[in-house]
Amino acid sequence: MRALPGCLFVLLLTGCSWLHQKPSTANQTAPVSPFQNNSPAHKTSTRPLPAKLYKTADELVGKPFRDLGEVSGSTCQVSLQDPPPSLSAARRDMQMRAAHMKGNAVLLHRCEIVRAVAGCYQQAVCQGTALKVTQ
Repeated sequence: MRALPGCLFVLLLTGCSWLHQKPSTANQTAPVSPFQNNSPAHKTSTRPLPAKLYKTADELVGKPFRDLGEVSGSTCQVSLQDPPPSLSAARRDMQMRAAHMKGNAVLLHRCEIVRAVAGCYQQAVCQGTALKVTQ
């Protein structure tokens, strides 16, 4: 009877060590250092630059452009303790969304702070039109 706890302890130890065995070396790949640049030198950035912001339609007079659709950007203040929403961050978000649509410009329609939005104490919202301006 005294041997039973000892045997269970030995089985427990061998069972746990079996779970932590290293896999065979046939399926392993070479370790990757976080400081090495393994990407090709010609790889381009996947993050587009923000689109240029036009605040009035007069700025587009004489420039050929194509309308790509409506875009919006927003930032949210979840609670009263969070920093207030930023109109500039909402504009930047809108510009990045236009760039993801392959646009290089945004015609701003409006930016405003909105209260009592579901999930937000306050929200900064900007709306505009994504454009592809050719020069």
